[in-house]
Amino acid sequence: MFASWRAIRAIPTRLFSRQLAFPRASVPLNRVSSRQRHRTIASSEVDDVSPELGADFFGTYSIILPPEPFVFGVSHVPQRPVPPHIVRPPYVTPADDQSNGLSGDGRIQLGSCEERKLRQAARLAQRVLDHAGTLVKVGTTTDQLDAAIHEYIVTHSAYPSPLGYSGFPKACCTSVNNIMVHGIPDDRRLDDGDILNIDVTVYLNGYHGDTSRMFLVGNVDEAGRDLIAVTDMALEAGIAVCGPGQPFKSIGRAIHELADFRGYSVSSQFTGHGIGEVFHRSPWILHHRNDEPGLMLPGQCFTIEPCLVQGTNPRSWIFPDGWTASTENCARSAQKEHMVLITEHGAEVITRD
Repeated sequence: MFASWRAIRAIPTRLFSRQLAFPRASVPLNRVSSRQRHRTIASSEVDDVSPELGADFFGTYSIILPPEPFVFGVSHVPQRPVPPHIVRPPYVTPADDQSNGLSGDGRIQLGSCEERKLRQAARLAQRVLDHAGTLVKVGTTTDQLDAAIHEYIVTHSAYPSPLGYSGFPKACCTSVNNIMVHGIPDDRRLDDGDILNIDVTVYLNGYHGDTSRMFLVGNVDEAGRDLIAVTDMALEAGIAVCGPGQPFKSIGRAIHELADFRGYSVSSQFTGHGIGEVFHRSPWILHHRNDEPGLMLPGQCFTIEPCLVQGTNPRSWIFPDGWTASTENCARSAQKEHMVLITEHGAEVITRD
């Protein structure tokens, strides 16, 4: 959740000139109703090839765009209440010292109460995501999904970690089609053929549990299904190289090599992160080829959450809300996330059975 970004939060100039580059076509933004948050690309619309995008065709799907007129920030987005007895993470209370817990290497003592609490949080996050997946269907709004996720989390005496994190207004992130990460649940209804990432983090007994995966909405085309399948494979490739003494950079190499082989690009703007008592901390996990130093140590827990993109342009831009990250050319993106705990003799994924 909230993959740490290396991107500058900026909106492309071309958006404000009312021109947006679509996959294999240059389509004026003013062809999209200001009341719509999306439109569907049809093969008949891709005859005007943009030289900067090349001749890739990414399939038929709805494109998610910010509504007009643009509203900056999220102060207008209502937040759901959390019962007062549920313990909040420190960042929800402004007076708390938010740097607390960021010192050191973030390792927990294996076999301790710390590990037990971390596993409980991870297990709850997994159960929340499983529950959310049963609710995904054509016609459901992402805000309805958020409401169900919020209720499930607080019913289990946990706090939805995204809520209030740097001002984020919802209990989860819902990222549809061309949205790479950090989509804010809203009243848009899921379309037949959408691909949807639901990203869940819970705060339970002082520890965060974080996981996400993709869901198919109705009849998804072959290109969308392949993107999701390869993203799953990329995550597994990254997990497979984890273990005590292994270099962190091997994760990015494994993911990038597989994505290259299958014809996808890998976002370098969003990273995995250390997790435990703190939502985001070192080690920062890069999913692309890199030469960052550092070796994995027993007791470290971190997320691996690669974001793969159709075509050769993995860059993103940020909506006026300050959160929602879309692919630059509106190609589809997919992401999957697990928490990995480094043990004395290997690595264990603690957000799956």
